[in-house]
Amino acid sequence: MAEETNQPQTTEQEQSVVEAGPVSQWLSENGFQHTSLERDHSGVELIRVEKDYLIPIATALYAYGFNYLQCQGGYDTGPGGELVSFYHLIKVQDDVTQPEEVRVKVFLPREDPRVPSVYWIWKSADWQERESYDMYGIIYEGHPNLKRLLMPEDWVGWPLRKDYISPDFYELQDAY
Repeated sequence: MAEETNQPQTTEQEQSVVEAGPVSQWLSENGFQHTSLERDHSGVELIRVEKDYLIPIATALYAYGFNYLQCQGGYDTGPGGELVSFYHLIKVQDDVTQPEEVRVKVFLPREDPRVPSVYWIWKSADWQERESYDMYGIIYEGHPNLKRLLMPEDWVGWPLRKDYISPDFYELQDAY
């Protein structure tokens, strides 16, 4: 016979609630719409932002002290899935041994992956956004020079997408 307990039953939805980190709490207190995600393996706070709110939130985070864009990149969640543009931000301060970090993620539809460029906030986004464009086809609207960085200008497709099919042959024209 099973023993009955008086413990409250939790649903799957209740188990997936993520505790908001300090950056998420600050954004919420200041009226910025976002979603807290589970921290990564090294404890970095992750925040999901809709593409329409990226520039206001990025500007607010810059004003809040996140003055260094350590890394911007992209990834593919899988064939037919979304593409993600992420931004790893750091507060660089002279008097702090362990700087505060946060990673902002924007999930984009595969069919039309457009997101505003953060180049005008962090100049270090220049080549990083170009690489994400070149490899995944994410279009960074407002970027001053969005063109291929690693692949030839006439390359067809986005080589790091998980549904990409490599061409059997590619001929370099006028390669001398």
